[in-house]
Amino acid sequence: MESKSRKTSSSAVAALGEKLIGPPRDVRDPHIFHSLSLIAFLAWVGLGSDGLSSSCYGPQEAFLALGPHQYLAIFLALMTALTVFVISASYSQTIDLFPSGGGGYLVATKLLGPYFGVTSGCALVIDYVLTISVSIASGADAIFSFLPPSILWLKFWVCLFVVVLMVGMNLRGVKESVLSLLPVFLAFVVMHTWLVGYVILSRAPELPDVFHAAVRDVHGGIDTLGVAAMAAVFFRAYSMGAGTYTGIEAVSNGLPILREPRTVTGKRTMLYMACSLAFIAGGILIGYLLENVQLVEGKTLNAVMFEHATARWALGGIGIGRPIVTLTLVTEGALLFVAAQTGFIDGPRVLATMANDRWLPKRLSHLSGRLVTQDGVIAMGGAAILILIGTHAHVSLLVILYAINVFITFTLSQLGMSVHWWRVRKEESRWKRKLAVNGIGCLFTFSILMLTLTLKFDEGGWVTVLITGALIGICHLVRRHYDEFAAALRQLEADVTPLLYEAKREKPPQHNPNAPTAVILVDGFNGLGLATLLTLIRLFPDEFENVVFIGVGEVDSALLKGPKEVKELEERIADDLKEYCQFATDIGLHAEFRAGLGPDVVLEVVELCRQVAHEYPHVVYFAGKLIFSDEAEGYLGRFLHMHTALEVQRYLQVEGLSLVILPVRVTPPAVENAEPAAANA
Repeated sequence: MESKSRKTSSSAVAALGEKLIGPPRDVRDPHIFHSLSLIAFLAWVGLGSDGLSSSCYGPQEAFLALGPHQYLAIFLALMTALTVFVISASYSQTIDLFPSGGGGYLVATKLLGPYFGVTSGCALVIDYVLTISVSIASGADAIFSFLPPSILWLKFWVCLFVVVLMVGMNLRGVKESVLSLLPVFLAFVVMHTWLVGYVILSRAPELPDVFHAAVRDVHGGIDTLGVAAMAAVFFRAYSMGAGTYTGIEAVSNGLPILREPRTVTGKRTMLYMACSLAFIAGGILIGYLLENVQLVEGKTLNAVMFEHATARWALGGIGIGRPIVTLTLVTEGALLFVAAQTGFIDGPRVLATMANDRWLPKRLSHLSGRLVTQDGVIAMGGAAILILIGTHAHVSLLVILYAINVFITFTLSQLGMSVHWWRVRKEESRWKRKLAVNGIGCLFTFSILMLTLTLKFDEGGWVTVLITGALIGICHLVRRHYDEFAAALRQLEADVTPLLYEAKREKPPQHNPNAPTAVILVDGFNGLGLATLLTLIRLFPDEFENVVFIGVGEVDSALLKGPKEVKELEERIADDLKEYCQFATDIGLHAEFRAGLGPDVVLEVVELCRQVAHEYPHVVYFAGKLIFSDEAEGYLGRFLHMHTALEVQRYLQVEGLSLVILPVRVTPPAVENAEPAAANA
């Protein structure tokens, strides 16, 4: 009765999960990769929303930082557009060199070294968490700009609700979440292009006079304050608007989800992003100046500018300006919510890439049945909620924390690319032009980094630096543990292999399904699997005639690129299992193997165990588990490993099947003799 109730409850949970998130996808389907990928237009929506949404707060922060020197806004607009195109051009070269994706983390790792890489990766992860937080808090600000002040207390709770909602959307899949947000993105682009274009075109005759007046005021400011003071005012405003450029790197990070050919799709997406961001962000700054916008309590500068521009709009004697402004502000708020999507797309991808390199827990690279890095999405959402709670969703505080980390990644990426072009200058005919593009990009990003870090550090930017430093420290602890674990496996294989060769050798029996059968669960060909086989034959001599090895290839984020990678994984798993079979045959056992493939190893293993149970009625399952000393394992070690054998054991117990977990004691980096391990099993 108990097993039936467990089956019923697990089935109910699975059914509910499918309704909320969607049914699982078949990773063996060669068409699945095409259906999951994004064309350039959809990639612009999913990855470009972060950059475009920054025009809702980046230009405002920059303009307010000018203080009484608002005439500098016209030069600030030109500098903003130039910076967008410089950074975009330099990242287009990154796309060419790294067509498989990886962005700032991979570039810094490959071209500058792993320690630069982990610094870049951690900075990028924290930046994506802040992207989610800033975008959602700014979106709430934009929407509550035209709502009654009496309900402002709801804004904080709306922010938390939107984070949870977006986590749920992204657990369904990237493409589904992008398609659901497409109307919001298009409405924002149309409304802002229309209104910003109207502000500039309607006042176009005034632009020459405004420009000349700005030049005159600059000369006057220099005479009064001096060159250094005027430069300080300008570059402080320039750095305060640094959030405008965040999100440009998103395309190079998100290449694996783009439609083939990825480099072409990526460059086209980058062009869409650069042109739209340069026009809207730069146009808004010029619009502030033309409309003489001043800060109004409870309203964003964009709201004030649009109200000024549409104040006299009427249709049939009925004013239409306010409804249009309201609709525009709604699209702003909604797009800012959509911009958080970039953090949910690229943040988990960076986490997964770092996890594959053993800097972070391996579980962050695992895929759900929907082929989504589920733990990464949840981690990004949880971290964003903590940031929102810590700042109480105040944009002014979040903006101080924001934009430092992304320029660490920008600078390391451009530096790495510049170093690369210098190294290959003898082989690359166009190295000078490419070096110039990345070199100028490095100069721009490093300058913004220094300005932003200097100006924001005492105001609260040190918190971002502290959080990033803590994450880097955690990464080094995780890497150290995984390195010790890998060394233990290598040493165990070296110690156990000779003992297997010394084991008794006789002709294996004929295939007899009714004979006692041992099923050994293995994870690749390694010392743990060999030690489990050795322990089995020493604990149960002459007990089993058959042995079946079960191995499942885990399709994680690193392999979810195309059918070629999946096929290679299948072949590698089969080759590993054949090696185990050869050892078992040599010691006198009839050996077979069963191979599987999927994102959820536990479910695949359990299904293969069921199949073997039908073929061999007298079967016992075995799995090995490395046991470290308490000091070596600790809480961190227990968290970093998935304990798959224990999960499989629980599933098989419900089926009425027995799984014996054989402990294999090791002391990293050296490994104890396998015979004591067998004696203690």
